[in-house]
Amino acid sequence: MEHKAISIRAFIGAKDYEVSRAFYRDLGFEETVITHNMSVFRSGVTSFYLQDAYVKDWIDNTMLFMEVDSVERFWNELLTLNLTDKYPTAKLTPIKKLDWGMECFVHDPSGVLWHFGEFYK
Repeated sequence: MEHKAISIRAFIGAKDYEVSRAFYRDLGFEETVITHNMSVFRSGVTSFYLQDAYVKDWIDNTMLFMEVDSVERFWNELLTLNLTDKYPTAKLTPIKKLDWGMECFVHDPSGVLWHFGEFYK
């Protein structure tokens, strides 16, 4: 089967929708409001849906991987945002070097875990 896919978009939830919307805008994503309880956030050709829905088990088990051109550049820019000061429940984990490449981690204010990674070439 040939998919001929154009994109794939995850749906993630938010414990406090307005806080999460602000967090993702601060993280550099561009928001387009779809309805009063759902937005799409874009970075280049990559996007995801944020919805005003919270199920603890779902949020606690949601992980997303976003490939970036340089994890070191991304990490340094991430630190300048002071996200953990502005969003006390957000967490940042420094770069880890692995067999396949490098990645750093961000927990959003609801607990969604983001992997920002770079594959070795």
